Amino acid sequence: MRTELRITATAGSSPRIHAVGGLAARRTGIDTVHLIGTAATPLGGDVLDIVVRVGEGARLAVRSVAATIALPGRETRKSLAHWHFEVAAGGELDFDPEPTVVAGGAEHETYTTVRLEDGARLRLRERVQIGRTGEDHGNWSGELTADLGPTPLLRHRLELGADAVTDDSLTGPRAVESVLTYPDDRTAETTGLDAALLPLAAGGTLYTRTARLLTV
Repeated sequence: MRTELRITATAGSSPRIHAVGGLAARRTGIDTVHLIGTAATPLGGDVLDIVVRVGEGARLAVRSVAATIALPGRETRKSLAHWHFEVAAGGELDFDPEPTVVAGGAEHETYTTVRLEDGARLRLRERVQIGRTGEDHGNWSGELTADLGPTPLLRHRLELGADAVTDDSLTGPRAVESVLTYPDDRTAETTGLDAALLPLAAGGTLYTRTARLLTV
């Protein structure tokens, strides 16, 4: 199944939503939208294509009503999600949905692109858990590309799960939390070997934490 979702926030009006497939959205506040599943997705073979645009001077908060469960399909275990975010000058986006849980036997890939103009504000949070209770053999990979105007802001990729090929401490973890914040002038900070806040050369920060299980 192919799912397409478009959310557009414009200053002075309610967010506009267009949805086709297994994911929809509902306005739950003046500037808040909740993502809602309308069918079991993503299953293996499914493709999700989501675009969120915030116009000049607009504000948008995106949440979800429940976690996303990635399941294997009958013919393939792999599903894909493409996320695209655009925030104009003076716009503000706070994206913080519930986690994605990759069930045993499933493989889920996410590709996220972010385009920010000068004066935009962004908080983009992603949480992923490999396996439901008693499961430990799903696989997830995530790629994030963010630009500030013509300037590269971030290029980031992570893999988790039984099929991840790593020789470092990412071999063990089955959960990840990632938060891209712009602007943000916090300095670098680490917590043990599992969490790090890193300032970006063009401004903003990236926080990443890996673990066996997600925490609230």
